[in-house]
Amino acid sequence: MIRDARPEDAAAIAEIYNDAVDNLTAIWTEKRTDAAERAAWIAERQAAGFPVLVSDEEGRVLGYASYGKFRDKDGYDLTVEHSVYIHRDARGRGLGTPMLQALIDHARAAGFHAMLGVIAAENQGSIRLHERLGFTRVGTLPQVGKKFGRWLDLALLQITLDDRAHP
Repeated sequence: MIRDARPEDAAAIAEIYNDAVDNLTAIWTEKRTDAAERAAWIAERQAAGFPVLVSDEEGRVLGYASYGKFRDKDGYDLTVEHSVYIHRDARGRGLGTPMLQALIDHARAAGFHAMLGVIAAENQGSIRLHERLGFTRVGTLPQVGKKFGRWLDLALLQITLDDRAHP
């Protein structure tokens, strides 16, 4: 079941986040978080009108997803950037697809025009997921990040959410 995150989900979200910090190139930081920080993040996102969704299986949070502003300038107000993270024990079970689709549906309903996936270029599984849901790879930024003692390339994927000719 995909549902809105609640404050009591913060510890599980922090666990998923910290695993990605420690073991994946999905999050380009080495700074871990805690439940209090994630609870504040959930509240801040939701207060701004952005979703924070969780994949809930019998009361256990197996993943979370959100989107927010792409950039702070008002010229980007109709574009959002998203993220989806799955618990290490649930990866490969297909949970990312419905979570990303839920974000796309939410962004369309909220009137956004474009959604970006900003992904480590080596993460071919995530890139394939995005392409299956209609995202197009629009660019690669070589060696713009670092983690685990090496340079990382950034793949940019985009989906246009509506067909309006003008903002």
